[in-house]
Amino acid sequence: MDASRFRVFRLCAPAVVCSLVLLGGCTGSDSPAKQDGTTSTRDVAAGTASDLQSEYMRVIKDVLPSVVQIRSGNALGSGVVYDDKGHIVTNAHVIGDGRTFQVTTANSEHTLTASLVSSYPAQDLAVIRLNTVPRGLKAAVFANSAKVEVGQIVLAMGSPLGLSSSVTQGIVSATGRTVSESGTQGGTGATIANMVQTSAAINPGNSGGALVNLDSQVIGIPTLAAVDPDLGNSAAPGIGFAIPANMVKTIADQIIGTGRVTHSGRAALNITGRTVVNAGYRPIGVAVARVDPGGAADRAGLRTGDIIIKVGDQDITTITSLAEALAGDKPGQRTTVTYLRDGSRKTADVTLGEQ
Repeated sequence: MDASRFRVFRLCAPAVVCSLVLLGGCTGSDSPAKQDGTTSTRDVAAGTASDLQSEYMRVIKDVLPSVVQIRSGNALGSGVVYDDKGHIVTNAHVIGDGRTFQVTTANSEHTLTASLVSSYPAQDLAVIRLNTVPRGLKAAVFANSAKVEVGQIVLAMGSPLGLSSSVTQGIVSATGRTVSESGTQGGTGATIANMVQTSAAINPGNSGGALVNLDSQVIGIPTLAAVDPDLGNSAAPGIGFAIPANMVKTIADQIIGTGRVTHSGRAALNITGRTVVNAGYRPIGVAVARVDPGGAADRAGLRTGDIIIKVGDQDITTITSLAEALAGDKPGQRTTVTYLRDGSRKTADVTLGEQ
């Protein structure tokens, strides 16, 4: 499958009324037990399946009470209880421009009100706070996402299509993905590094919920799903992305502690740029429209009018490609920027700043 055919968009669910057809099934064995006391392969498989099912049920019981549904205007999304003070972490695109929200906890039809603490669209994260903290509110436990491994079983919990307290199952398909959101239809346009790719179904409304391991720990916040342009931009099954728990904690702790993000950990050239195109209307680079005084580009000698065409060994053609090239880097890291000035190709060694 050619991954270049897929685009990644943000997930934000409008209020939806769903009609469901429920299909029932059963499991079991009709084979007689062996008389010699030995265990058949089918018995072992049944026991293993039963154990795994018990694990799923335990994790759901542990974590689902910490996953909430958030209504912002006419849109529905999900959130995760972050602490016992009523702070809830979610995606910035879930809350949009809202300042007040309606929150429904799992296993309750009672609606609570919440207010915005702060939103950080550059990482598509936000924190809201319940105006009244209900008794027994349970905060989720966040994992060290640096230890997440491909193949781990995970559960995605949230409110897909407005169906609160829904759970889907899959595995960690990959780690360290860099993806870009759509900047239209309410998306933040963020480019986010180190995301966790999962096969667990992530549908509109799952945004801001929880991607959970079998230790009942949140390893990420489901945020994006891939769509296939060749199929009319319909979902590409089994390709979803979650913001890793370590980044969630970094951003949420700053917002809760100071009301804003003071250290993003995101590398930047400290410029304002715009995509430029050639005579055939093909993007060819990023023109520097403004250089922040004292920033990374300024210290390296870049000027307004320069056209950035390469960062390190990655070609730059658009603003998005520039963001993706920097997404995996850290402030203080050194890199080489190749640019055009008055038609001449030049290079500069740059110590990256912070966004």
